[in-house]
Amino acid sequence: MAKASTPATELEVGGRTVRISNPDRLYFPEPGHTKLDLARYYLSVGDGIVNALRERPCMLHRFPEGITGEKVHQKRLPRGAPDWVETVRVTFPRWNRTADELCVTELASVIWAVQMSTVEFHPWNSRRADVERPDEWRIDLDPGEECDFATVQRVAGVAREVLDELGATGFPKTTGGSGLHVYVRIEPEHGFHDVRRAALAFAREVERRAPQDATTTWWRKDRDPSAVFVDFNQNARDHTIACAYSVRGTRDARVSAPITWDEVPDVDPRDFTVATMPDRYAGLGDLHSGIDDATFDIAPLLEWAERDEAEGAEPVPDADD
Repeated sequence: MAKASTPATELEVGGRTVRISNPDRLYFPEPGHTKLDLARYYLSVGDGIVNALRERPCMLHRFPEGITGEKVHQKRLPRGAPDWVETVRVTFPRWNRTADELCVTELASVIWAVQMSTVEFHPWNSRRADVERPDEWRIDLDPGEECDFATVQRVAGVAREVLDELGATGFPKTTGGSGLHVYVRIEPEHGFHDVRRAALAFAREVERRAPQDATTTWWRKDRDPSAVFVDFNQNARDHTIACAYSVRGTRDARVSAPITWDEVPDVDPRDFTVATMPDRYAGLGDLHSGIDDATFDIAPLLEWAERDEAEGAEPVPDADD
């Protein structure tokens, strides 16, 4: 006999009423977190998650049966959205298609996405005012299969050193996995190709300063598995990564957590979960709240790219390779 569904509950979110069906459905079996727990987590970090997603096309990673079930990568807004949930239309020239993706402007849209079984939020690095011009440069420190987290922390320190010399303000966070991300707000004056070129130039400078720990080698099979790949390609068009405060589909319900630079040398990503983040957020607030006030011009990085290419470096690889 099938287990009866639990009655739906309603959450009041910024003047909206969001219905949560099957609130007791177990999404994270090991820590015991339910669908309603997930919604309440996002309520607890409300300003932070909205700041991370605001006005960006957003891919949803949905787990209709919880994280032990099928994972659905959803570009298009799920059917049945209330008329107040906003979208942005994006094109995919390679397939000659378009999609109306979720475009968060308020917390109720996040909670509605949770109602639709969303666990992870993966926004673009551009906003709907000009989808083709990114305003966020993403530094992804991605450890190889044999790379320990201490190496990631060392490379993060080198990345900060280079950012400081450039006069750029980086906002670090854990990935919710085994790496670290650093976000830099940039002027939306360049296309994706130029932002990737700038990101590659930066990555090469980090590699030059930490050749034993960092790599920019494009093909995974050719990389040192004990090194950190400074993944410039996360700035390619339609490439998305989990945003700040996004829960990840891990057994321990880990969260991609904003951290301070002072925390980087000793941070343990396992400390940031659906259970622990609400208290941390209540005490610290949104550590990325100032990102829009710290805009950087990537012109020096494009000059580095020109220099590197003139000296024989390969140009940025095609994003589809």
